[in-house]
Amino acid sequence: MHLLKSHRFNHPQSSEITPPEVYHGRRDWLQHLALGAAGTALAGWAAREAHAQVAAPGKLARLPATRSAVAGAQVMDKPTAYGDVTSYNNFYEFGTDKADPARNAHTLKPRPWSVTVEGECKRPQTFDLDALLKLAPMEERIYRMRCVEGWSMVIPWVGWSLAELMKKVEPTGNAKYVQFFTLADKAQMPGIRSSVLDWPYTEGLRLDEALHPLTLLAFGLYGEVLPNQNGAPVRLVVPWKYGFKSAKSIVKIRLVEKQPVSSWERAAAQEYGFFSNVNPAVDHPRWSQASERRIGEDGLFAKKRPTLMFNGYEPQVGQLYAGMDLKKFY
Repeated sequence: MHLLKSHRFNHPQSSEITPPEVYHGRRDWLQHLALGAAGTALAGWAAREAHAQVAAPGKLARLPATRSAVAGAQVMDKPTAYGDVTSYNNFYEFGTDKADPARNAHTLKPRPWSVTVEGECKRPQTFDLDALLKLAPMEERIYRMRCVEGWSMVIPWVGWSLAELMKKVEPTGNAKYVQFFTLADKAQMPGIRSSVLDWPYTEGLRLDEALHPLTLLAFGLYGEVLPNQNGAPVRLVVPWKYGFKSAKSIVKIRLVEKQPVSSWERAAAQEYGFFSNVNPAVDHPRWSQASERRIGEDGLFAKKRPTLMFNGYEPQVGQLYAGMDLKKFY
């Protein structure tokens, strides 16, 4: 069953990749502009740039964060240009073309927002967005992101380890997996009127994967609050797995004893397994996973680069899968 559409690759030249020094300078400029135009009350979350596709009283400010010291959280690859990260997306709730999310996600309302944590935990509770923003210190982490379709990006995320949230709810001894549920609102998300997937979009991790320090609950990218098309206001980022494992616009998290079935696994289990770890030795049934095209590198005909085992995070996460048959548990 063919569920993924073919897309053209509109790749910028390598000269368009934002250098780190420009990126940091841009963030400082945006913070200054937002503080001056919108006031300190708007400098954090309410001021959103045009990239976020929502009307805002001011320009987008920095989401304050410190560089993470977590091992593997700062890759040396050049970050992908901000414009590419925010305009080349898979977010089927807003359409199946890569440009659809940036075009359509202005209808998403990222406030008010809350995330409910339930199931096998001692302290189930609902967190509003402000509580989540204050729950742990914000960190900037520059991660590789590898799509199952064979393309990749490098994204500076802002957030904190999902383990911080798990500490607050205290998983019970019965908790073996963590299931994520995303928003499914036809009024805000025109794409869910289609039958591409069963809605809401759901994903899952084994508990030890969820507790790994690299597993991030993200609230921003490039030092700014998440644009709607990138999963505002809160999303998951699991850098050693294919991108579809990182659920966007999360509204509920459930700790469970049995392995949950994720959306793409339900749609095509022979193509999208529960683990979906990046693995160049295990091909997708319809294409090779041995190499990838980095968005932003030298246009459409850029030479592909070899895909790294676990997306380059094998030293940090390889032990999670010791003794497992990674072709069987794909």
